Amino acid sequence: MSVLIKGGRILTAADDYVADVYAEDETITLIGESLDVAADKVIDASGKYVLPGCVDPHTHLDMPFGGTVTIDDVESGQTAAAFGGTTTHVDFVIQPQGSTFAQALDEWRAKADGKQVIDMGYHMAVTDLKEGGTLEELASLPDEGVTSYKLFMAYKGALMVDDETLFRTMEVAAETGALVMVHAENGDAIDVLVKKALAEGHVEPHYHALTRPPETEGEATNRAIQLARVAGCPLYVVHVSCQESVEPIALAREKGWDVWGETCTQYFFVDYSFLERPGFEGAKYVYTPPPRARENQDVLWNAVRTDILSAVSTDHCAFLWDGQKTMGRDDFSKIPNGAPGLENRLQMIHEFGVRAGRITLNRMVELLATSPAKLFGLYPRKGTVAVGSDADLVVFDPEKRVTITAASQHSKSDYNLFEGTEVTGSPDAVLLRGKVLVENDELVAQPGIGRFVARAKFGEELRPGRVPA
Repeated sequence: MSVLIKGGRILTAADDYVADVYAEDETITLIGESLDVAADKVIDASGKYVLPGCVDPHTHLDMPFGGTVTIDDVESGQTAAAFGGTTTHVDFVIQPQGSTFAQALDEWRAKADGKQVIDMGYHMAVTDLKEGGTLEELASLPDEGVTSYKLFMAYKGALMVDDETLFRTMEVAAETGALVMVHAENGDAIDVLVKKALAEGHVEPHYHALTRPPETEGEATNRAIQLARVAGCPLYVVHVSCQESVEPIALAREKGWDVWGETCTQYFFVDYSFLERPGFEGAKYVYTPPPRARENQDVLWNAVRTDILSAVSTDHCAFLWDGQKTMGRDDFSKIPNGAPGLENRLQMIHEFGVRAGRITLNRMVELLATSPAKLFGLYPRKGTVAVGSDADLVVFDPEKRVTITAASQHSKSDYNLFEGTEVTGSPDAVLLRGKVLVENDELVAQPGIGRFVARAKFGEELRPGRVPA
């Protein structure tokens, strides 16, 4: 199939110009003015932006957590992503205790089989190097296109690893070309604070934040940075939420160390006060790290503007408020941690980042597409508009007005973090490898169109034709 997108304003991390884009056999083959070529489908993009499909490096679909499972499976989560202009994401395979990494990867791939609406890769979340996976097996994953290891420094008794496991994984990453990702919170200190709060009878949702103070995030961020420096591996700090964790990342990057960080859409908009909403509504905003004091929002905007933080993800980890979040009505520590967000990242960052004058259009593309693609071994096949790249494209109408609501979203979650927010600018058409996924606010492709993408090792480029080993 061939497609010609005519007269759009093409935006990449570096470029801004008006041209036509022609794609054939899944890749972009021509870019130029007034292209005179025949195509199976023609899209008029006059007055609209043509962006690379966004890349979300941090999602949790069909994931067991806290005695339940996230409400979005691969099909519903990726459908939401497609409507929001995201055409590739990297999901987390959570290694169950006692399982090998191969067993965990097979389990996650089976969950996705036949359901994929967009392209995806996997990170491996390491939880057990004693009775489950081995260092040798971990070292083999990058050759299979799984080129990032995730470690939780929190959730004691569940997902949390000790510093020995963290450091040994970092050493493997340094040898194999993998990127280490950390959920940076001091899980031991948090465990003490949670038990103390419950013993004193504090069960309300806002104690989720009071028992996870920003200093626990800052300490763990700095500890991970220093250990990565000793091990000689690159480090990526996920869901940075506050000044206490921005500061050590800024210092490391100023020194030229191989340290990167992301924040998530919700941390720009949701603050601690949301957790105090009456009627247990605060439980909607229980995710980790928790919503912080409002003054951190300006810190985060400055960090993404100045490249202290290099990407904006969603950490999409959706639950039902009524039926899943309510598991913790009498105990905040039993509220499943997570929130939806895959569908609204581009809309929200465009509205409050670009239109509000905080970042440029080029920086928006860099944060949502190009930088995640580069960091996670997908570039230049993904994350840019260039000849030879996959024809993952978003025709974005900068004047399209939308009111964000749970009623209109495609996630199965029964609430939306940004309920009632009015934005100007939204995707008009979304293409995956030259095939239209979304058009006229309808999904026009069938599940199964998406593929697993074997990613390149850290610092290497992903070229067409790479397949899993």
